[in-house]
Amino acid sequence: MSKWMGLVFWSVVCLGIIAQFALSLFFFYNWAGLDVLSYIGWAVWVPSMILGWMPIFIFRRKARVRKGESYTHTTVLVDSGIYAVVRHPQYLAMILLSLALILISQHWLVMVIGFVAMVSVYIAMREEDGRLIEKFGDDYKRYMESVPRANFLVGFIRLLRRRNRV
Repeated sequence: MSKWMGLVFWSVVCLGIIAQFALSLFFFYNWAGLDVLSYIGWAVWVPSMILGWMPIFIFRRKARVRKGESYTHTTVLVDSGIYAVVRHPQYLAMILLSLALILISQHWLVMVIGFVAMVSVYIAMREEDGRLIEKFGDDYKRYMESVPRANFLVGFIRLLRRRNRV
């Protein structure tokens, strides 16, 4: 994906999530009146926020980001902490945020926007894997074999198994 296409893509995804946020919380909050779904949505929101912010601090500390550069400009492959569980915690956070907003609002328009956002973020995750293979080579391929892209449950189980073998 070219730089401009990437910018357009992420602009659309971000606008979609912002629209979903505004519609969910200000116009269609608990539209269907299913309080349990709304509560589950808020419960999903919390891990999405944690997964969204964690990489900023982890990369600053472990990824040898040059001073003055964005935290995304890593110079080493980080495979510990949350990155030992899932390869793309921030992408997973965006997917969980969209799901949370769908559950909070329970409105068809938010569901459509959220579904498009989630599919778009998943596609971006796959493209990011390709970019990281180019950047880190065989180390990243080995990392991909042991850590799932975004499945937190599978990643946690694999992490426990790896630790029990040692």
